[in-house]
Amino acid sequence: MKQLLKTAVLASALMPLASAAFAEKITVAVGHQSMCTDTYTAGIVIKELGLLEKYLPTEGKYADAEYDVVWADYSSGGPITNQMLANKLNIGVMGDYPLIVNGAKFQETDSLRSIYVAGTGYNLKGSGNAIVVPVDSDIYSIDQLKGKDVSTPVGSAAWGMLLKAMQDNNIPTAEYALKNQSPAVGAANIAAGKIDAHSDFCPWSEIMEFRGTGRKIYDGSETGVPYLHGVVVRQDFAEEYPEVVNAFLKAVIEAGDWIREDPMRAVTEMEGWTGVEKEVLYLYFSKGGHLTLEPTIKDTWVDALKFNHGVLVKEKAIPPLDFDAWITEDYIKTAYADMGLDYEADKASIVDPATANAGLPMEIWHARDGVSSYPSMPEFLTAVAAMQGTGAKLNATYVYDIETGLKLFGKTAFWVKAGEDYATFLRKGEAEAYAAANGGSVITFDEAIADFVVEG
Repeated sequence: MKQLLKTAVLASALMPLASAAFAEKITVAVGHQSMCTDTYTAGIVIKELGLLEKYLPTEGKYADAEYDVVWADYSSGGPITNQMLANKLNIGVMGDYPLIVNGAKFQETDSLRSIYVAGTGYNLKGSGNAIVVPVDSDIYSIDQLKGKDVSTPVGSAAWGMLLKAMQDNNIPTAEYALKNQSPAVGAANIAAGKIDAHSDFCPWSEIMEFRGTGRKIYDGSETGVPYLHGVVVRQDFAEEYPEVVNAFLKAVIEAGDWIREDPMRAVTEMEGWTGVEKEVLYLYFSKGGHLTLEPTIKDTWVDALKFNHGVLVKEKAIPPLDFDAWITEDYIKTAYADMGLDYEADKASIVDPATANAGLPMEIWHARDGVSSYPSMPEFLTAVAAMQGTGAKLNATYVYDIETGLKLFGKTAFWVKAGEDYATFLRKGEAEAYAAANGGSVITFDEAIADFVVEG
């Protein structure tokens, strides 16, 4: 009897050890880009707010699971795909062109596959990518890039946009020198005047504009193709741990809600996490900003991705891609259902800045008093003039392109004065055409402000 009792006690004592020994350790390794704004809701925001840990499953087969969440930060999407192929990352967050390269490279293997499971955000007009020249450059249009040195992070969304833009303007690769440069290197070379032009993704062109080192000559909206980012997952990981993928997508949804709830708080926090100036981030995440944060997979996005694949096929830069096998809505639909959200309603909704931003007020970010808004251009310019007259520091000013509805920095917009009216434009050519059609003239921001300076 004593021996039986001793054996029972020993067995009881060993049970926790046995359970621990057989507890599964699940590594969730995510490749993200802290210097690419359209990945934030599936990257830096989830990481810093601990949202993935909030949703990771802990019941059923996951009751004894031990999670090892790893975040790997990259300067562009290409390296993320390489690490996913090497099974060092399970999940990747990247832009449109890198997404299709990811899917195609996986399908090129005998057995490995990735699946596209959700979006993160988008700009219907295609804005987010841009081609920038040094601020003092005499280049103002893409056709002037013939014979010039143009850099881009090869494999990135901006690389794909550059190829599309050159194709549209009948500039073959033989007529310009394409150089592979990371965003940070390209921006530094623009600032130093060491490169004629640099093509990059969000928010690098606006960083250069804000810092006064670069000027846009081509915006992604000119391609006529939506700009979007999304989430890809190794298929073997998704099939083994579908609830973990579901948890990640719930975190993506909450991250978007967190930004929309208080954009000023969000951009201030994100500046601390990323080093990107909050005034630049505000251009993307404020009301009327460049990005619509929403993770559904719309038919329009699938069409855009297929079109982008065709662009790369023309450049002989990509293998075939079976989109039906690659794209799956199952995981994001489950996340929506679990959170009591209407997936089909969000999927059917597409925000067009040209209409959504119509009538939005201009804004001034005062260093001390924060952001204030002005419903008319005279009120806006009067306020800027008055604030400058007191010596106040203005962090930034924001206006809208009347052609596309895109939000712009006041200091980098092209201004037109026609009679007593003022209009702002993203592109110089459209500003000149508007001025000619309306008996106006293209002026500088400072000249517009000067009209509202009160003497005395």
